[in-house]
Amino acid sequence: MIDTPLAALGANPLAIGVIVLIVGALLLVDLLIFARGRQPTRKEAIVWSIGWLILGLLVTIPVILISNPADGVNYVTVYLIERTLSLDNLVVFLLIFGYFAVPAAQRGILLFWGIILALAMRGVAIVVGVGLIERFHIVTYILGALLLVLAWRMYQGAADHVDPDHSPLVRLIRRFYPIGDYQGSRFSTIIGDRRVLTPLALALVSIVAADIAFALDSIPAAFAITEDPLVIWAANGFALLGLRALFSLVEDLIKRFRYLNQTVAIVLGVVALKLLIQDLYKAPAPVSLAIVVGLFAAGIALSVLADRRDGVEPRAD
Repeated sequence: MIDTPLAALGANPLAIGVIVLIVGALLLVDLLIFARGRQPTRKEAIVWSIGWLILGLLVTIPVILISNPADGVNYVTVYLIERTLSLDNLVVFLLIFGYFAVPAAQRGILLFWGIILALAMRGVAIVVGVGLIERFHIVTYILGALLLVLAWRMYQGAADHVDPDHSPLVRLIRRFYPIGDYQGSRFSTIIGDRRVLTPLALALVSIVAADIAFALDSIPAAFAITEDPLVIWAANGFALLGLRALFSLVEDLIKRFRYLNQTVAIVLGVVALKLLIQDLYKAPAPVSLAIVVGLFAAGIALSVLADRRDGVEPRAD
């Protein structure tokens, strides 16, 4: 690992704690201000999504000031990858909500807890990953292989085939607790002398399972760019901000970005190869960023051209 001031901070629990507090405070701002108690308009969701994106990119400035330009570039690269992967995260959330017929009024709180749990899972994955990489160099190659598997799964559209009933956590819960009807935002209720779970609880359990899977999938992509835990955690934290606003747009985004899975799969395949060959050649940070941005730009351009070819008109509100 490169010995930089930021790398030293990455090993400091206080520095990580500051990032957690900042991200946590911003999550509360999102929960308490964005479309509170109602469905957001499309315009609101677009404005908030762009605002969170700009904020996430502006974090590059303090990263550069604290450390160096290379770490700033690494932050942007990881941020863009994790932000794009969060779209697939939201697609799975959307499938879970549909499967359990979660009422619109309860989706906001589930999204909030889903984001909190995603941050927690990724934090654990970062700590474990850093420890393993420092002790066993072969872990680098294992992470590269996992990334290649993930790239292939995404290329095949694995996120489109989610059945919460196949989740071991959901099946375990069903064995011990009866399932009742929705009771507002409550996860359980008492009927007679028995504790009965609502479908909202099963939806939350399914989201936990999805968060675990995405943490195991996304963190290797970050380690392919940098091994600095603070850069990785900050990029993940800010990439997950504003997902409530992005969720309101995700269906339209997926339709407009028809080659999303293929583009992300190719990006992950490239960073996996970067990780696997880093002992032979370590690409400079600007080169990695240029490749990632170029691939995303190409995917968007091909999606737009395909829409024009098929006569799909942009949606106007």
